[in-house]
Amino acid sequence: MIELAPSLLAADVMNLGREIERMLQTGVRILHYDVMDAHFVPNLSFGPSLCRKIHAQFPDVRLDVHLMLDNPEKYVQVFADAGAESITVHREIADDVGPVLEKIRALGVKCGLSVKPGTGADTLLPYLKQVDAILIMTVEPGFGGQKFMPQQMEKIRFLRRAGFEKTISVDGGVSLENAPLLVQAGATRRVMGTAFFRVPDAAAVAEAVRCMG
Repeated sequence: MIELAPSLLAADVMNLGREIERMLQTGVRILHYDVMDAHFVPNLSFGPSLCRKIHAQFPDVRLDVHLMLDNPEKYVQVFADAGAESITVHREIADDVGPVLEKIRALGVKCGLSVKPGTGADTLLPYLKQVDAILIMTVEPGFGGQKFMPQQMEKIRFLRRAGFEKTISVDGGVSLENAPLLVQAGATRRVMGTAFFRVPDAAAVAEAVRCMG
């Protein structure tokens, strides 16, 4: 099944409640929630208090929290408490990310691992049995609206050949134009920001993604 996870980073921040309601009206339930610290990536974004409020007001929303932080281990508890269904951290944060993944799992939250464009998919191999999802960044993380890097799709194929059968999510410049290529490569979740929140007919986008598989 192909899933769609709109990125809150591309939503109208002055009308987030309305934007989430619009998302729910399209039948989409997963909301990708980027957390940035201006160190690991060159930008700042949402914190746990907003996550908690979204969870309280929209309990049907599945919050897919992506921690782009130097020290995510300090924040997994607070985001789990704030209603995160899943928490993804980056492979690049430490030589061994196993302890962070174990901490997420111990909280009863789904666990994900992500890589930036410059990090090889082979660095994920020791952790495939520990995670529920892999997030492949197809742009340099930090800002929305960047151009999709098609060469990153080889990482998806590599992981499928390695036997990883769980969710592979793709984030960065994903659109209806390149989404079929991601299906062919083996990705099962698309994180779409600009291509979902900043188009006239988000329902048509959601339906097109559903029809892909």
